[in-house]
Formats: sequence, structure tokens, C-alpha cells
Amino acid sequence: MEQIISQLLRDYEEGRINRRQLVRNLAVAAAAAVGVGAAPAAADEGKGFKAVTINHISYQVKDYRVTRDFYAGLLGMGVKQDNGKSQCYMTFGDSFLLPRNGRPGPDGKVTPRVDHIAYTIEDWDKDKVEAELKRRKLCFPPRFPDGPRPDTENSFHVQDPDGFDLQISGKEMKA
Repeated sequence: MEQIISQLLRDYEEGRINRRQLVRNLAVAAAAAVGVGAAPAAADEGKGFKAVTINHISYQVKDYRVTRDFYAGLLGMGVKQDNGKSQCYMTFGDSFLLPRNGRPGPDGKVTPRVDHIAYTIEDWDKDKVEAELKRRKLCFPPRFPDGPRPDTENSFHVQDPDGFDLQISGKEMKA
């Protein structure tokens, strides 16, 4: 994995790939590493959760069809739940990529970005997950300014220490 990251950084620094390609390739490499059994970090004295895989990576893109065709063609990802207008699910292993058309900013342009990464945790229990997130005072402002709320029956969105949107999910949440 370290060699892959080093090569990607070299390619970026030498202008062979752009920033978007670097971020995309790093996300795919991380997803692949987790999918083949990379060991998760130890939980906070047994009170945290054990991530078992990346559930999905959500991208906001200029044109989901271009992203769909790229990943299907290059990496052989399966296409599921393609609504023909704005998004689809790109399946690989036990995970999926969710490219969806992003919303234009004030300048009228869509800035492609990784919207969020969802991790599947072992032994999902909505009430226990919510209690632990509250204990840690995790929330996703301004979406949930008074604390975490379930995004679905089996997931919560919170903010990590760097401000990234982190979705914690049960195993049932699949494409």
C-alpha cells in the first residue's frame, strides 16, 4: 500500500495526474485495502466500534454517467440502481461507489468532491451507536446541531476531527 501511495504522490508531483485523479485513486486504494482485510485500529477502550469494511464512498461529480463509465470500464465495477438522470451504485466486493451529480455552486459550476465515506461496523445496534456518539459529543453541524440523528434506520452521519462527513453504518446498508 505504501508503494502505491508513494507512486500516486510522485505522479501528482510530476504532473502525470491531477488533484482529482490523485484523490480518486487514493480513495480506491484505501477501499481496496480495507476490502482485503486491513486491520482496523483498536477501539477506544472497548467503547467504540469495530469497522469491518468501507460500506460506500459517495462522490459528487459533474456528470455521474462519465464517472460510471470510467469505473465500469477501468475497474470492472458493476452498475446497479442507475436512475438514468443523476446517480447510480458502482459495486465492487462488499462495497460500492455512489457517483451522483453535484449541485452547482454560486459560480454555477459543480466542484467534484468526495461527499462522504461510510464504514460498516460490526454488531450494529442503533441505540448503542447513538449513545456512544452522544457520549463523544459528535454531531454534524449544521445538519444536526443538537447531536447525532440517524440518517437511515442503520446509519448515522457525524463529523470527524478534520471536518469530513463520516457515515457509520450497519451491514444491511448495501447497494
